[in-house]
Amino acid sequence: MGVALTRSAQWTAAGYGTGKLEITPLNEAILKEIIVFVESFVYKHPQEAKFVFVEPLEWKTNLEPSAFEPGYVVSETIVKSEEVDKNGQPLLFLSVPQIKIRSFGQLSHFLNIAKDAKLKETQACIEANRDPVVKILGSDYGTVKEDSTVLTILDKITKDEDPDREIKVKIAVLLKQLDLHLLNHSLKHISLEINLNPVAFKKDIEMLKRFSGKGEQTVLESIEYTSDYEFSNGCRAPPWRQIHGEICYVMVKPHDAETLCITCSAEGVFLNGGKADDERDISYERQSEVYKDLVTFLKEKSAKFSENMSKQEISFSEGKKMEKYQLEEAPKREQAPTFHKSISGSGKNPLVKNQINFGKNQMTNRLKPSLNWRATVDFKHRKSLLKDSQEEKHGVKLEKSRPSVSTGRGQLLRKYADRIEEIVSESCSSESEECEESPDLRQEANADLPSEYWQIQKLVKYLKGGNQTATVIALCSIRDFNLAQETCQLAIRDVGGLEVLINLLDTDEVKCKIGSLKILKEISHNPQIRRNIVDLGGLPIMVNILDSPYKSLKCLAAETIANVAKFRRARRAVRQHGGITKLVALLDCAQNSTKPAQSSLYETRDVEVARCGALALWSCSKSNANKEAIRKAGGIPLLARLLKTSHENMLIPVVGTLQECASEENYRAAIKAERIIENLVKNLNSENEQLQQHCAMAIYQCAEDEETRDLVRLHGGLKPLANLLNNTDNKERLAAVTGAIWKCSISKENVTKFREYKAIETLVGLLTDQPEEVLVNVVGALGECCQDHENRVLVRKCGGIQPLVNLLVGINQALLVNVTKAVGACAVEPESMTIIDRLDGVRLLWSLLKNPHPDVKASAAWALCPCIENAKDAGEMVRSFVGGLELVVNLLKSDNKEVLASVCAAITNIAKDQENLAVITDHGVVPLLSKLANTNNDKLRRHLAEAISRCCMWGRNRVAFGEHKAVAPLVHYLRSTDTNVHRATAQALYHLSEDVDNCITIHENGAVKLLLDMIGSSDEDLQEAAAGCISNIRRLALAAEKARYT
Repeated sequence: MGVALTRSAQWTAAGYGTGKLEITPLNEAILKEIIVFVESFVYKHPQEAKFVFVEPLEWKTNLEPSAFEPGYVVSETIVKSEEVDKNGQPLLFLSVPQIKIRSFGQLSHFLNIAKDAKLKETQACIEANRDPVVKILGSDYGTVKEDSTVLTILDKITKDEDPDREIKVKIAVLLKQLDLHLLNHSLKHISLEINLNPVAFKKDIEMLKRFSGKGEQTVLESIEYTSDYEFSNGCRAPPWRQIHGEICYVMVKPHDAETLCITCSAEGVFLNGGKADDERDISYERQSEVYKDLVTFLKEKSAKFSENMSKQEISFSEGKKMEKYQLEEAPKREQAPTFHKSISGSGKNPLVKNQINFGKNQMTNRLKPSLNWRATVDFKHRKSLLKDSQEEKHGVKLEKSRPSVSTGRGQLLRKYADRIEEIVSESCSSESEECEESPDLRQEANADLPSEYWQIQKLVKYLKGGNQTATVIALCSIRDFNLAQETCQLAIRDVGGLEVLINLLDTDEVKCKIGSLKILKEISHNPQIRRNIVDLGGLPIMVNILDSPYKSLKCLAAETIANVAKFRRARRAVRQHGGITKLVALLDCAQNSTKPAQSSLYETRDVEVARCGALALWSCSKSNANKEAIRKAGGIPLLARLLKTSHENMLIPVVGTLQECASEENYRAAIKAERIIENLVKNLNSENEQLQQHCAMAIYQCAEDEETRDLVRLHGGLKPLANLLNNTDNKERLAAVTGAIWKCSISKENVTKFREYKAIETLVGLLTDQPEEVLVNVVGALGECCQDHENRVLVRKCGGIQPLVNLLVGINQALLVNVTKAVGACAVEPESMTIIDRLDGVRLLWSLLKNPHPDVKASAAWALCPCIENAKDAGEMVRSFVGGLELVVNLLKSDNKEVLASVCAAITNIAKDQENLAVITDHGVVPLLSKLANTNNDKLRRHLAEAISRCCMWGRNRVAFGEHKAVAPLVHYLRSTDTNVHRATAQALYHLSEDVDNCITIHENGAVKLLLDMIGSSDEDLQEAAAGCISNIRRLALAAEKARYT
């Protein structure tokens, strides 16, 4: 389904959100086919219909709960299916308007319930779930849509231990079949469409004008363009509509109907929304079916036009012939290319667009197709992919290969390849550069491969002969070729050379093993060949070679493993066959390599063995299970010892391995214990950029711990990090360096040092024209630095506020979390807050409360707190955001503790203004805050208590808190170990105790004794609040006693 939705379906430009499906006949046809598939699924495949999706398909529905039939638990706003999964979760869950469905069975029932609305519901589902295959089968199946055969699907699934793998196989195959069906259906639909151009429309309109007027025999009363301006490409539509393929708009007045406003586009003719009397602009939205031309459209809309047209048919057709003759004399080059450019941004896949154009170009004098298809569809490469069964099994693209299309698309292309080539040869001129190159596409039969391809294949045949001498000579001869070239690599594979090379590794002849490994080491840089080696069982044999007494064999085997272990299955195979332990043992070969006086030892094979072992461990360490295996095998002390060497070729794989492993907490502790930080800092001063990058990245990973951050400072690592900021050419190194600075900046002592080294000014300069991976770290570092007043002033003076605010409109989750924190830190300073307010930064922060990611919501809410606190006329500013207060109150329904704590903090600041407090009270803030009272999270407790304290200042809110059972849980907060919680709770209880019923509840829950202890606290605010609460309780007791005696 993924290929059809990506390449055939027509999507709108996404902008800042996700794209929408255009309302086109093609899209409607695709949606109807999907509906038929889903509706029949429960009957054709009842077992698979019960399969529970990995993730639910979720979208906004227009169905009301009342529409659901028996089989569902229905309430006013919620619907749950009685059918549940093994965990008891419903397979259909509707919380108006959001719906989640987790099986094909429930999808089928839902479409039956939707009835006439099923097309709109299917469209909404597809738009909200752009990759449904991943949600149904999991992220591991995201590549299935690009794979070539069902064998690929079987391979992916049988490799895991999922108990549902058989059902997943069937569903994956069914979805693959649906995908191919949709592609074929789309191609048939497209072949029936007619693509029009400005010249064709101009011809028809001018001809209709000649037969229009006031007389009874005329076909129309009038027909006029809405715009007199004609662009150089012949279009009259505005440029922003030309990208949708629209050419012009005409106002047509038939004899027997109202005036029609018609859109003429490359896809056909349709009625638009028209032009209002008081407006100059047209409503461009389509209001009718799409017709093949203007005459057909008018015949459908006007009976009088159809009648008079039949009378004028002969004259009309003669006029068209004359017009056609005149047009044929005009230069063709001015008609097509410019217009084609104007509509090329419509968002369709270029391959599909070109196929459409090729199929239509014979019909009339229309737009010339672009020949860019040559760069997209490589038939020769496609043939080589399909020829090899192993490549069909894995379907992995070569790193150096030219772009290709998916197999599903390739099957369609092969079906129409001959026709396309014939049309291309007719449609382009003999002088065209594209036409001179196009015969390259038709080399399938000739297989025009270089001579090296055939020479290597002949040499591989000698390897199969069995003669030892011939084998060695053949191996040496093959190595003489440039094995880095893809042609040479594929030549070895295509003739079965990989099997022979791997078999040679299992012989007793050392020379044959060395020759074979040298070849495998070179060609294993190719991703396809890596997978072929694993499939043929090459890794276990290479792992066994690591025990060989021959050091050259160990080196070659380790280097080849390093190349092959670039994907998960290969890394797992190395571990399962004991390769991690053997590779760690190789590190123990270079015991004396750390002594500078014996640097000549680096040339020995012992040290080279250690380097190759570290290289292989670097590749393997991308797996968490392998990281643990390396640690258990004693790899950290050996890596720490190798880190002391002065040889860069050794250091790069060693530091690379440490960098990968440092993401685990166990490793970070071991790295500190082995005093590795000191050597990482020392190597930051190296001249090798790659070594600097990996050292900085290792520091970034390790600096999560405070002790490590202190060690980096004590060993003088902050200054080289600050100096490396000045070199911005190497973006990967810059990302690593800024990441290390960010994590080190968490410690205040390090921030002071960075200020001394002028790093903050440099960081501000990096806020523009940098990739996102750099920006995330730069903004994170500034967010930590701006916790200090001097640095906030420095950032403002360096002009850092504006670029920070500009980054609030991004979509990168990590970047948004960091930039909101940085803006919030800057907002503590009133001068910076004035700049933020002027740049509309508060509104941008408020809009991020709608972000789907909880971390972004929480960070934005925390940032709003200082903004509200330090803004001039904050109350009016908050009220100016339409729907802003309601949005904040509704966030109290979140399940995320950090979001809840941050929103409570924001409400505390919002409620300082009485009008805003009244508004949020009307939005139901009291019951929502009361529901959160039963929590054990001290951070949430503190801010919740502060929010309740503030909200008590309005009307009868303190009474309402008592009615919603929020008082008793607050008393339990006094037993927390956090003084901040004590202070906030005492203040909340003081305000709540002004109500009689709340006083009684506070006393009954044993608050008096706890409050008495807090009166002796050193915190004056806590003392005062505790004393005030006890005072209110005591007054109530005295009043009650007095009333009893009187």
